[in-house]
Amino acid sequence: MAEEKERRNVVISAKNLAVDAIKGVGDILQAAINAVKDTLVTALKGVGEITLEATNVIFGTVRGVIQGVAETGGDLTKAAKGILIGLVRATKETGTETMGAIEVTASAVVKSTAEVGGDVVEAAKGAVEGAIQGAKELGLSTEEAASAAATGAVKAAGEIGAAAGKRVRDGLTGTISGVKVVIREPFKSNDDEKK
Repeated sequence: MAEEKERRNVVISAKNLAVDAIKGVGDILQAAINAVKDTLVTALKGVGEITLEATNVIFGTVRGVIQGVAETGGDLTKAAKGILIGLVRATKETGTETMGAIEVTASAVVKSTAEVGGDVVEAAKGAVEGAIQGAKELGLSTEEAASAAATGAVKAAGEIGAAAGKRVRDGLTGTISGVKVVIREPFKSNDDEKK
């Protein structure tokens, strides 16, 4: 009961931050970056690995931002990009494992976009673009970031339905922002890929 209330508070807080920023400045990309970064820097402080609790906080934050952007009639693709940039910046400040957080966040973007009736393919592309830009800013591998975001997006779309999964997979195949996107099969672990 207390966890559910806390989760709702994260959603409401992130949504309000996004709505206020969009109304104040009108820049959806920057509003999403700031709402996610500000919320997650506090919530993930000291969290090294992506635990169930961290996943829930990330999902709640993303859901709130997507709902806020949708409520203001904003561009969900820009929001998706901003969410991933904000997430990567937050992981730098908190010491949270970045690639796992990228995968979870891209998944949350796709599911939250579907919840508000948005275009999941465009949201997935925005998430991959944001992961790439965030990785560039921090000097991380853009290929790994793109792969993590694409894998999370495809996995989430597949959970929505087979048709959505195929559309997102097709939409992410190839090169995005100058980076070749490699989607890891959801049923393969990193250890399986090394064999």
